[in-house]
Amino acid sequence: MSLKNIESTQLNGWINNKNILLIDVRNTEEVLHGIISGAVHVPISAIPEWLDNQDKEACYVFYCHSGIRSANAALLAEQIGFSDVYNLSGGVLAWHHAGFEFTKK
Repeated sequence: MSLKNIESTQLNGWINNKNILLIDVRNTEEVLHGIISGAVHVPISAIPEWLDNQDKEACYVFYCHSGIRSANAALLAEQIGFSDVYNLSGGVLAWHHAGFEFTKK
């Protein structure tokens, strides 16, 4: 098991062309500043319980501010049997740096 990272440019292409579940694990205050369009907000503290009710065969991309918390969420998902899991490398910092937009939640 090894964490799979995805870069912002690849994720941007996937959002429109691949069936993914994009999960924002930041806290509520962070999300108020903007979220990647199409993402679902699940705070990191709620991830373990949330994963219990999800399809283990679906494709998930987790992200946070810089990629640390989302890496932990992605690793947890892998450890409990999720097979298609990615972490957004660099989080929203990298997303913004690549020139991609956010939407208000």
